[in-house]
Amino acid sequence: MADTRGFLKHTERELPERRPVELRLLDWKEVYTDFDKDTLRTQASRCMDCGVPFCHNGCPLGNLIPEWNDLVYRDRWHEGIERLHATNNFPEFTGRLCPAPCESSCVLGINQPAVTIKQVEVELIENAFETTGVEPVPPTVRTGKSVAVVGSGPAGLAAAQQLTRAGHAVTLFERADRIGGLLRYGIPEFKMEKHYIDRRLKQMEAEGTVFRPGVNVGVDVTVEQLRDEFDAVILAVGSTIGRDLPIPGRELDGIHQAMEFLPQANRVQFGETVEGQITAKGKKVVIIGGGDTGADCLGTSLRQGAEIVHQFEIMPRPPGERAASTPWPTYPLMYRVSSAHEEGGERVFSVNTEEFLGSDGKVAGLRAHEVKMVNGRFEKVEGSDFDLEADLVLLAMGFVGPERGDLLDKLGVEYDGRGNVKRDDDFSSTVPGVFVAGDAGRGQSLIVWAIAEGRSAAAAADRYLTGSTDLPSPIVPTQVAQR
Repeated sequence: MADTRGFLKHTERELPERRPVELRLLDWKEVYTDFDKDTLRTQASRCMDCGVPFCHNGCPLGNLIPEWNDLVYRDRWHEGIERLHATNNFPEFTGRLCPAPCESSCVLGINQPAVTIKQVEVELIENAFETTGVEPVPPTVRTGKSVAVVGSGPAGLAAAQQLTRAGHAVTLFERADRIGGLLRYGIPEFKMEKHYIDRRLKQMEAEGTVFRPGVNVGVDVTVEQLRDEFDAVILAVGSTIGRDLPIPGRELDGIHQAMEFLPQANRVQFGETVEGQITAKGKKVVIIGGGDTGADCLGTSLRQGAEIVHQFEIMPRPPGERAASTPWPTYPLMYRVSSAHEEGGERVFSVNTEEFLGSDGKVAGLRAHEVKMVNGRFEKVEGSDFDLEADLVLLAMGFVGPERGDLLDKLGVEYDGRGNVKRDDDFSSTVPGVFVAGDAGRGQSLIVWAIAEGRSAAAAADRYLTGSTDLPSPIVPTQVAQR
């Protein structure tokens, strides 16, 4: 490291400030202010010469974190982005959206605040785009092989870029009218503005990837056409079936899955008019689910002008510090406050909803009670029942698997015990030449895992098509088999 005593001289962890709540609720722009480069270099200098960088293990992509921290500290930004791009196709996405398991496993984090790895990452890529350090990387050879990638979320995009650069003719299909998948329609603008996707797509188009949005594979393009026209297929269709809450009153109007609500809000920000839009304006909103998707619903509801918002979580409130059950270097169970939680609403822990209450066919409230954990199971706390008014309920309880039907069932793929597409050690489904990447095979997970799986599935497909591969595979076969 350039400054071996940096972590001793600079013990404070510094991050960009968030814009004032009263201002950011007036728009949909990202919440963070710009970060001074000199301050960033100081933060990068805190990366220790720790000998065994556990951050490598914490990152599913195996990012070379100490190397590019050092290069940023030395003001060698161009070399830094080269080292970052060596393992991560889209650091502008992970630098904004990843929960940073690398920081949780930072050696400095044992007894000091961890290095600001995620911030260095996003500043590296932004500096690269500003200084034209992100150029297309077209293939130097053509293999004569063609690959269809179905799904344009982070897994599909990563697989497509890797395979295009390997010399294959890659067509990426997306049933929505814009490329981006979850990044485009599931992530609110205040977490990541969509022009960051568009500029990366321009690079990929210049490299030779063909994008076909608005095509529902299995319907608009039949499975027979897909297999006839392409030598290999990568399924990156995500885990899109939302977990439901089948309790009395579920049929009432005004109860929606989060992924019905969030994409509509994003479309409005794209300048579209959404007929019959689900909106929180002037409503009493209850969000069921305390994770990131629930927080996205919270921030969106507040910007739409909700009267009041409650966010329910069945689990107990986590501790303020790392829980003993998740010791370093694991990702810690602890209480976190996202930018959306900072903006308003009430978080309610250890609560279970048992019935939706209605009036004239529309939801008017819900009946719930507190719960406690006994021998690993939730038990009702007697006498804790309560009713809460609500005229909009959003279900944000995660996802249970990929949609079947026209594509997956007709392809003839098999499913595992959790309902995901079954695959072997090499990301291959039970159908020869059909590979699986991201949430469709792994189950609901992180963007950083999706990119890692896209890269690994691309390497597997390249090896299938040509007999060998030079593409890196961040996920080794045993990791796939053990999941």
